[in-house]
Amino acid sequence: MTAPAAPAASPYDLPDVTGLSIAVLGGTGPQGRGLARRFAAAGLTVVLGSRDGERAAALAAELATATGGDVRGAANGEAAAQADIVLVAVPWDGHGALLEGLRDQLAGRIVVDCVNPLGFDKQGAFALPVAEGSAAQQAAALLPDSRVVAAFHHVSAVLLEDPALDRFDLDVLVVGDDRQATDTVQALAATIPGMRGVYAGRLRNAHQVEAFTANLISMNRRYKAHAGVRVTDV
Repeated sequence: MTAPAAPAASPYDLPDVTGLSIAVLGGTGPQGRGLARRFAAAGLTVVLGSRDGERAAALAAELATATGGDVRGAANGEAAAQADIVLVAVPWDGHGALLEGLRDQLAGRIVVDCVNPLGFDKQGAFALPVAEGSAAQQAAALLPDSRVVAAFHHVSAVLLEDPALDRFDLDVLVVGDDRQATDTVQALAATIPGMRGVYAGRLRNAHQVEAFTANLISMNRRYKAHAGVRVTDV
């Protein structure tokens, strides 16, 4: 007699990430700095990465004072080697070269790509073509020994850095091919009050998620807002 199949894991049953350390590459830029602030305030250990390790250390000290959290600063390679989860929040034009140079340090780690390949002209923001399909797919191609997930594309850096704001009414779309890794990143998003991580498909769907940032920028300019995303009925 064939044994009954084990019940599928609930998509709402997410892992505990409280003991994990987070590195933010590009941590001295607005998005990286803002995410680092929020994770530190949530009680996670944070390592700020930058091309300039001294600048990262100085900013880390400021964030540690502001949040009461455990925040350290280091050069990008050193930061990547210290953390369980590594967020990539660098400008698109430096994305490929950075990851290619950190392949060894990022091996075996969950790498969360937050990069939006966008261009800007007189008509506003627009999505740039990427040979691999998306920034996240480029990361996966360059980091064959890492577990690449795409997330945190639609979170306003202005809101992340606002010390008066203690809650976010938005969802983070999480895209990836590794169920354990996407569940972990969903849980990471949920450490920030009001924020929720929502699985949004395989890594091949990252292009749409990245490109939608151009639409949000257009909304924000028209309405003078900091629009995010909320997914209904999930």
